[in-house]
Amino acid sequence: MATFEVGFLGCKVSHTDAHAVRERLLADGHRESADADIAVLNTCCVTNEAVAKSRKTAARLARGHRRVYVTGCGANLAASGFDGLPENVVVVAKRSEETPAAVAGDVGAIGCVQADARLDRIRAFVKIQDGCSFSCGFCVVPLVRGESRSRRAAAVLAEVRRRVEQGHREVVLTGINLGCFRDREAGYDLPRLVREAGATPGLARLRLSSIEINHVSDGLVAALRETPTVSRHLHVPLQSGDDGVLRAMGRRYTVGTYLRRLEPLADFNLTSDVIVGFPNEDEAAFASTLRAVERAGITKVHVFPYSPRPGTRTAADDAVPPQVKKERSARLRALSHEQCVRRWRGKLGSDDVVLVDRPGRGYGDDYSPWLVGGEVGELVRVRAAAVTEEGLLAA
Repeated sequence: MATFEVGFLGCKVSHTDAHAVRERLLADGHRESADADIAVLNTCCVTNEAVAKSRKTAARLARGHRRVYVTGCGANLAASGFDGLPENVVVVAKRSEETPAAVAGDVGAIGCVQADARLDRIRAFVKIQDGCSFSCGFCVVPLVRGESRSRRAAAVLAEVRRRVEQGHREVVLTGINLGCFRDREAGYDLPRLVREAGATPGLARLRLSSIEINHVSDGLVAALRETPTVSRHLHVPLQSGDDGVLRAMGRRYTVGTYLRRLEPLADFNLTSDVIVGFPNEDEAAFASTLRAVERAGITKVHVFPYSPRPGTRTAADDAVPPQVKKERSARLRALSHEQCVRRWRGKLGSDDVVLVDRPGRGYGDDYSPWLVGGEVGELVRVRAAAVTEEGLLAA
């Protein structure tokens, strides 16, 4: 029997993929341990910084473990990026569906199959789709994850039921491009899946990890509004609030389309991704982004300073100086925080139900952060008494 630990860098999909490796190792009879001899690191490659962090983390793990498996997007982008690390670092450059078996096969099964492993978080992430068949000029994801492909709806719904039975109160449907989910044979698209997953007995909350604006259809809006367990939060990447930059990025919408499609969800807490310092972004284009973020009512913005990625159309372009990217990023983060605080203040005196996901903290139905008492894993009804820099303070 081997002892192991699993970690991840990056997005919710990376977390879900890391857990799939964890489940396979547990099923093969191995044991999790804080003092493990094997480490698995699911890596990220969305920026140069993410790749550097992945390499640094793998090097650190190599010093304290007999063997380290490097998996995920960073491994698939360029296995050579981990050259020069100690010999006990093994790079597994395979698709997410193949990775658990590849790692487990190398570790070796001991023939003692265990029961399903509970996820290591209060909320469960259930992957419904992987890959992307579009080609945004800056994005390396299609290169490292392949074309869009969906799980069978029956398998997704069975996993949602299983996670609820394990005690998870909230389920997050994850994927690289969720709106591309299809199970044509069974007649499922994303709106139908949302409705049926949301009706799972015992489920308190259902949330989508992210959705592209082109997939915010009337059908999806109806499903989100008409399914009682769906949280009033949606993460919709913007990337830029300037039409010229969007065209250069290869995005398939305009700022006007983005704003118009979000109008029916104006009461939702809307969060987003924005790339700052794209090669053709001048000060006027960045100012347009600030206006778009404000007009859309976006609260939390995940800001990514542009980083050329190998194999993409813009790999050789990086015209905006680093200091300008840094300054623009700071301005956008300041606006993001200002809009968060504005939303929090609007909730003063109102009630909410908070899922306590760590001691003293949790998230409300709309994913607003709360400072709150209660046991971890508990849903508690609270009233907003004050606003702090970290979120709402429960009465």
